[in-house]
Amino acid sequence: MRILVLSQYFWPESFIINDIVRNLDEQGHEVVVATGKPNYPDGKVFDGYRATGTQRERYLGRIEVLRLPLWPRGQGGAKNLILNYLSFVLSGLLYLPWMLRGRKFDAILIFAPSPVTQAIPAILLKRLKKAKLTLWVQDLWPESLSATGFVRNPQLLRAVGWMVRGIYSQCETLLVQSRAFVEPVSQYADRTKIKYYPNSIDIRSPKVVVPVPSELLDLLEQHFCVVFAGNLGTGQALDTLVQAAVLLKDEPRIRLVLVGSGSRLVWLQAQQKTLGLDNLVLPGRFPMEAMPQIFERASALLVSLTDEPAFALTVPSKVQAYLAAGRPIIASMNGEGAQVIYEARAGLVSPAEQVVPLVANIRALKALDASEREAMGVAGKKYFDDHFEMRLQVTVLVDHLAEHSSAVESKQ
Repeated sequence: MRILVLSQYFWPESFIINDIVRNLDEQGHEVVVATGKPNYPDGKVFDGYRATGTQRERYLGRIEVLRLPLWPRGQGGAKNLILNYLSFVLSGLLYLPWMLRGRKFDAILIFAPSPVTQAIPAILLKRLKKAKLTLWVQDLWPESLSATGFVRNPQLLRAVGWMVRGIYSQCETLLVQSRAFVEPVSQYADRTKIKYYPNSIDIRSPKVVVPVPSELLDLLEQHFCVVFAGNLGTGQALDTLVQAAVLLKDEPRIRLVLVGSGSRLVWLQAQQKTLGLDNLVLPGRFPMEAMPQIFERASALLVSLTDEPAFALTVPSKVQAYLAAGRPIIASMNGEGAQVIYEARAGLVSPAEQVVPLVANIRALKALDASEREAMGVAGKKYFDDHFEMRLQVTVLVDHLAEHSSAVESKQ
């Protein structure tokens, strides 16, 4: 198939769409990626790029990538995020028809974490290219806007809901990353369009080994390290993790290691210093290729979300990454993500933003025999292989993308 992938986020930013694109290419499909200038999560355009102007490059030396100018996210705040979202939409509408002139596609796939507005240029391209449009829903709008505190005004949330309904109406297929998404998405779209398609991760060893500081590797090997990996933002209940570190100060061997960066990193650093939290380690962000070295040395892997109804419906993509790593998982979250870990028998789960149960689970996991912790990791890896293995999932994705292609072609 000839597939156009539209995503505001793409390599060298760390998102699962990178692996999806690589696997589509390896399975023989012709893939083009339309994306923005990389600036997530720190809000600063990556070295080697500039915010202005368009750019063409090759991912893995062979997959064409078209990059659009956009306003960087900056250090957060409503103004920067709104400008970031709108600039991608306007750039897509202005530049992509020209950059893709003469190109034909069978299907367009939108990888849609927030913002869902990134689908707007794809709707224009669908009409120009007469291609099937599939949107892979990663975040629920308008629910996630309310959950993160980005939008509270009821009238504005209602207006966003109308926009979402309009976007969904232009898609032939809506893929949802969580079964719990089906009901809320169906409030804005025909239920027959909605298909469950979970996140995954490519667990094949990276071809490029990225060095990890020896002091971090030593720390992981010498202490009982509970490792959180990913964005350090408003949705990750970081206040709860800081409070957990305070309660665990009497455990000299336990360390909470938060690997990543984001809008709340500076706040975390201030809390670490103010509260004297030597057991809270903030080593910074590492590329995805470095994460296997960190995961395999972790005593446990940590996932947390705030206590919001929208987040109870989601399965963070790090859950699949943790299952694939074969390490026991500590989860401080509600709903669908917690249920996956429970079903997999891959670790211990406590309610979102409940510090005491989280701390109790960390202590309980440390008290287990190494063989019992190993059994959790093995169970998690088996669950991943049975439900989320990427190469199999990509063949399923192609089936979804091809489902309406013949119908689209017949209308041309």
